[in-house]
Amino acid sequence: MRLIKPLAIAALLLAPATVLAQQPDEKESAAVFELGAAGAWNLKNAVSGFGPTMAVEVTPIEHWLELEAGVTPLFSRHATEWSADLLFKKPWSLSKKIEFMAGAGPEWIHIRESGASSNSVGAEAVLDFMFWRSRKHRFGWYLEPTYEYKFGPGHEHALGLNGGILIAIP
Repeated sequence: MRLIKPLAIAALLLAPATVLAQQPDEKESAAVFELGAAGAWNLKNAVSGFGPTMAVEVTPIEHWLELEAGVTPLFSRHATEWSADLLFKKPWSLSKKIEFMAGAGPEWIHIRESGASSNSVGAEAVLDFMFWRSRKHRFGWYLEPTYEYKFGPGHEHALGLNGGILIAIP
């Protein structure tokens, strides 16, 4: 009898959480594919570059961590820069159709300029705004301001802006 009362109280307290956890209000995608355009402006020498960008984003910890791996080639008048990054982002849902993420991570940069190639590592910080067409988060678009710091020769800084479409991968 002494055990029944605490079990009954525990069942009453946990029942709403169990019911809420079992309601499939929306199924989360396995990943989100991002395809768009990128532009960057070097703060040291005012050189700008533009090009395509693509990335894949996964959610290992719901509401806490998103991982994004991406590749971006940037083309300027006398140089080509390829960068690959891995970003660790914290997501926030602003509404059913709008998400915001802030993140940072390492990147690898390969530059070919005037016939010479160089490689360096860097760090990148991003603010990611995602706008979905519906509550199901299947298709949408994104806008992502970036800041990049290169640890290689010259310790260059750059501001950038990426934008494009979002496609959920079930």
